[in-house]
Amino acid sequence: MFDVIIAGCGPTGAMLAAELRLHDVRVLVLEQETEPVSFVRIVGLHIRSLELMAMRGLLDRFLEHGRKRPAGGFFAAIDKPPPAGLDSAHAYLLGIPQPVVVHLLEEHAIDLGAQVRRGCAVADLHQDDEGVTVELADGERLRSRYLVGCDGARSTVRRLLGVGFPGEPSRTETLMGELEVGVPQEEVAAKVTEIQETDKTFSLRPFGEGVYRVVVRAAGVGDHAEPPTLEDFRRELRTVAGTDFGVHSPRWLSRFGDATRLADRYRVGRVLLAGDAAHIHPPAGGQGLNLGVQDAFNLGWKLAAQIRGWAPETLLDTYQAERRPVAEDVLDNTRAQLELGSAEPGARAVRRLLTELMDFDVVNRHLIEKITAIGIRYDFGEGPDLLGRRLPDIDVKQGRLYGLLHRGRGLLLDRTERLTAGGWSDRVDHLADPAAALDVPCLLLRPDGHVAWIGDDQRDLDDHLTRWFGRPAD
Repeated sequence: MFDVIIAGCGPTGAMLAAELRLHDVRVLVLEQETEPVSFVRIVGLHIRSLELMAMRGLLDRFLEHGRKRPAGGFFAAIDKPPPAGLDSAHAYLLGIPQPVVVHLLEEHAIDLGAQVRRGCAVADLHQDDEGVTVELADGERLRSRYLVGCDGARSTVRRLLGVGFPGEPSRTETLMGELEVGVPQEEVAAKVTEIQETDKTFSLRPFGEGVYRVVVRAAGVGDHAEPPTLEDFRRELRTVAGTDFGVHSPRWLSRFGDATRLADRYRVGRVLLAGDAAHIHPPAGGQGLNLGVQDAFNLGWKLAAQIRGWAPETLLDTYQAERRPVAEDVLDNTRAQLELGSAEPGARAVRRLLTELMDFDVVNRHLIEKITAIGIRYDFGEGPDLLGRRLPDIDVKQGRLYGLLHRGRGLLLDRTERLTAGGWSDRVDHLADPAAALDVPCLLLRPDGHVAWIGDDQRDLDDHLTRWFGRPAD
């Protein structure tokens, strides 16, 4: 019997498996596909995701395969520089091939002891008071204490649970791919500039050696389970631009719609949902993969605590309470970005106005912090503004803060040198450092890097240690 079975070995599932293994949870990951995806789609890891990788000692691996870009110009593709002094040691976007992200996270999970089985599709599930029985497409039955559906927008786990997935279906479709073109770059640039006067979604961006990232609206909505063809791209380019630019030799081709949906619930008993199984939205701002990885980071330590037996009664419920509002906000900001890309006169007028407003640092900063997820504040009750927020990678006497979080434990950062983690020291590390770069006397960090308590009183600290890390050890 496994502790947790995860359906889906994409970025969310692989990240979750690794987080669980940090706490010696027995994990099996089931992936329907027999081989990793072959197409090389470039995705962007935003600031908060880069911070999470740094917290687990993974960032250097990702940097080896990625390309840094400025952390600006994300919102509705309005070309504004990033605001100065973003509060992060990793204030940039990392462009990186999606298969590399999946490979690195899967490799990390396996190194920590997770099992991954490919070619295994979930066909049915049944749960009881003791666990979940998972039936595979070939009839094999597996047993686990919990099941997490990280199996994408068409999630079988969500369907079997009967969880509603309300929202808006796709009204439009966009083709995206990387192809070579057969005309000079100057001709491409001139035509793109002309079209973007009325269609902000249209793009042909050079990657070098004649390869371009092509984004073009399609006339209708097709079957998203089927990739588009080269002829589909040629036809839509001729419709929009009057030329197909001689596109040929595609590296990869895909299609996406503007469907926007959010699961009614993230948990039904012993079964949970994360990533695209819980929410889908248009790719505006490049938030989807990041949102799923951050779901996994939030859920991992809580589910591990439940399995290890020290979780407070309501800890696992905070996963939905914290992450579903974040997804709601992402759905709303992608809806807004799509409207700003419309060719309608009203939408174009609003876009011009917002472009002016983004010259104000406070507006630009707010939108960048929203897209990159560093502006998230979970509701932990009344307290200083830092309470519920993530703590940046500050200087401490042992180097950098995130270097102390590789094991996925809590951390008491104590500038008074008077406090102690006491009976919680098996779950919470303690660093007494009067010179730590903080404006508060002491704080308690959860394993996901969010500030759970601020103060200098031991009794108050003990109450919050109990709230987040359960009863102290005997």
